[in-house]
Amino acid sequence: MSRSIHRLFSSSAVLAVLLAFGVLAAGCAGTPAAIADIRYDLGPPNPVASAGTLPPVKVLDVSAPDTLESDKLIYRLSYADAQQTASYANSHWTMAPSQLLTQRLRGALSSRGTVLTGADGVRAPVLKVELSEFEQVFDSQSESHGAVTARATLTQSGKVIGQRTFIARAPSSSADAAGGAQALAAASDDLVAQISAWLGVQALVAAQ
Repeated sequence: MSRSIHRLFSSSAVLAVLLAFGVLAAGCAGTPAAIADIRYDLGPPNPVASAGTLPPVKVLDVSAPDTLESDKLIYRLSYADAQQTASYANSHWTMAPSQLLTQRLRGALSSRGTVLTGADGVRAPVLKVELSEFEQVFDSQSESHGAVTARATLTQSGKVIGQRTFIARAPSSSADAAGGAQALAAASDDLVAQISAWLGVQALVAAQ
């Protein structure tokens, strides 16, 4: 009787091990390959046509609503429901769009003069940019464009000396995340060029 019990337990143990191994093997075989998360930035900066030098300007960090303060690459299906937005699951920005635009703007303006930040104690005109739109807009299932909108406010000695809303659009090379990132980079460069040109015609006075 004891031998039978021993054989029974031994067989059960072996069977349990085999079943466990089979389940694990099946689980590994059935696990889908991980999809890589692709990260995009705005690419190499494009030279901004110089319209003369500028006095030192404080360029504050670009601000944005909460929806644009993340690394999500947002798109909108305007041909289906223009009031809804979504984001790509496996494609993101390297940082929030507001940060990418801050870098782009400061880099472009630094070619025309000294660019300061809000942390600098130097007295100088202050440029504040508020980003309100930064998304890939699908006009149809096969066509889309990058859309960037921002409002710039220029102040000096606490007084507003200029304010304007800038809108930039650029076609996508493909109807996917890669095409959206490319179009938004082009639209961002257009926006930066517009702001740079606008600053060039403002009555900026170098701080004494």
